[in-house]
Amino acid sequence: MNAYWLLGAAGAAVFGLAAACGGSGSNRDAKTPLKEVAGVPSDDRSRCDYKGRADREVAESSGPTATYPNVRRVFGIVGEGEDRRRVLLCREVDSNFDGAKDIVRTFNDRGEPLNELADSNYDGKIDTWISFARGRVSKMQLDNSGRGQPDETRFYVSAKLSRAQRDTNHDGKADVWEIYDDGSLQRVGVDLDFDGHVDRWDRDEIALRQIAEKERQDLEAEQRRQNEQKGTETDGAVDAGATDARVSVRKR
Repeated sequence: MNAYWLLGAAGAAVFGLAAACGGSGSNRDAKTPLKEVAGVPSDDRSRCDYKGRADREVAESSGPTATYPNVRRVFGIVGEGEDRRRVLLCREVDSNFDGAKDIVRTFNDRGEPLNELADSNYDGKIDTWISFARGRVSKMQLDNSGRGQPDETRFYVSAKLSRAQRDTNHDGKADVWEIYDDGSLQRVGVDLDFDGHVDRWDRDEIALRQIAEKERQDLEAEQRRQNEQKGTETDGAVDAGATDARVSVRKR
């Protein structure tokens, strides 16, 4: 799709925010006003909750190749006394250097990601919504039509795609359902009359053949292993018999 997806293809970490935020540029406290930068709007469309809050600390930094601070980290102050510490709660990035933040991710007080929003085509509107569970992607919603509402939803189990559903006629209801096994498409359900129910299930024959072939290969490998184990046991029994025979001869 674009640079955002290219950066995030490898998994769960799936998404390019960490790369964009990992620059070695200088940090600066948000209380220090940023200098005006030509061509960069004063409103960067921040979605992190920090303005006017005394329990928040903000750090601005520059990512790789950035000519101005394009990464913002918002920390929360938690605990009391010796346990008092700051934890990262929100991080947002201007990944295409147009002055507007287009990726924002929130975290819990253990540093685990909770949600991520992204404007992947840089039109000023959020088109990607990601939810995390225990640090892994659990659900992703996409707006492929530009209407501002998700028309595709993907569900993940153990970081692997489990099922997906799409709204192809943009009536707010899913009309295509996809079922996956270990990340591989198994079957597709289609609602032909858009009444909210599957009218036809199509199977992915190629994927099914691949699974069947893998199962066959696994079965053959297991049979070979068992045969080799039996052969080893038989050879051991023969050797033992030969030894007994030689002992018997010497005793005569």
